[in-house]
Amino acid sequence: MVRMFGCGRSFNAHVERKKSKMSFRLDRKPTRQQEKEIERRMNELIEADLPVTYETVRRRELPPEIDASRLPDDAGDVVRLVRIGDYDVCPCIGRHVRSTAQIGRFELLGTNWDEHEHAFRVRFKIV
Repeated sequence: MVRMFGCGRSFNAHVERKKSKMSFRLDRKPTRQQEKEIERRMNELIEADLPVTYETVRRRELPPEIDASRLPDDAGDVVRLVRIGDYDVCPCIGRHVRSTAQIGRFELLGTNWDEHEHAFRVRFKIV
């Protein structure tokens, strides 16, 4: 989403085994063609079998692409970063696969657009 729409990271995410959702602030509602492209790109990334690796860094030594303002105050001085090949890096405390090919297939279930908030919610599942 960040690369495709030039937006920030998700401001609200709920990831579950059966159904997940993520919300992004966008300047306009994506077209149906762009929604299909989201699904295509996600599956392309998954199929690329990118390695998923971890590292820990001190908060003051975070790479410039990490927005420390999004870390909770109680996150401590040491932050775990998750890297997806050379495609992405973000702080995360959750469980992860060893490579993207282990994920499965991304299936877009639907989207919602809030014109007032300029919020675009993506609902999806991994099958």
